[in-house]
Amino acid sequence: MFFPFRDDNPTVRQPVITIGLIAINVLVYLFFLIQGEPAYRQAIINLGLIPVEFTHMRNLYLSPSVHPFFNLFTSMFTHADFMHLAGNMWFLWIFGDNVEDRMGRGKFLMFFLLSGLIATLVHVIFNLSSAVPVVGASGAVSGVLGAYMILFPQARVRTFIFVFIFIDIVMIPAVFFIGLWIAFQVINGLLSLGAGGGGVAWFAHIGGFVFGLYGLKLFVRKGPGTQSFHRV
Repeated sequence: MFFPFRDDNPTVRQPVITIGLIAINVLVYLFFLIQGEPAYRQAIINLGLIPVEFTHMRNLYLSPSVHPFFNLFTSMFTHADFMHLAGNMWFLWIFGDNVEDRMGRGKFLMFFLLSGLIATLVHVIFNLSSAVPVVGASGAVSGVLGAYMILFPQARVRTFIFVFIFIDIVMIPAVFFIGLWIAFQVINGLLSLGAGGGGVAWFAHIGGFVFGLYGLKLFVRKGPGTQSFHRV
């Protein structure tokens, strides 16, 4: 098992949008959490995107509050639990600042939202009749990872490696770290085909990542100076 804790890739500007997105996600989580578990579960149903509702473009008895079209966006800022939130925000913090720095704040915000929107639509395609809400920013964060891998492939990611009871810290080039991450998503996505119920929206991750790879060129032009990192 591996987990990143920072990258050696400095930025020029403060990542205002990245920090703002993290703050919004945390505040939404806390707002519903303090209202108690029943209210939080109802918020997930109302704010999450339910594929069968989206394909019919109308609310069912499950979520009467928010129209399915708007759930494309509200679902990005709603998380199932603390670990779900923490994992997504941690990856956004590590990789989002550099992508924002390279794109600029306005373009990065648009890129993030489009990544999440496309990721959710890909999930719907593979789960047309599902009544299980999909929530989380992981599709949008996956788009950020795709962009990061193209823009900073040789940036070093400091990573915890867990092997049974042994823990080590290694420096992994971003292209290998993110490559391993997306391979894990694809394998689990293929294994999940035909499985019902809840769980991880693997195809949302894959959809967001692919958009990050190819949609990047709509927001930034790769050229000299793209690489900005310290080798250690």
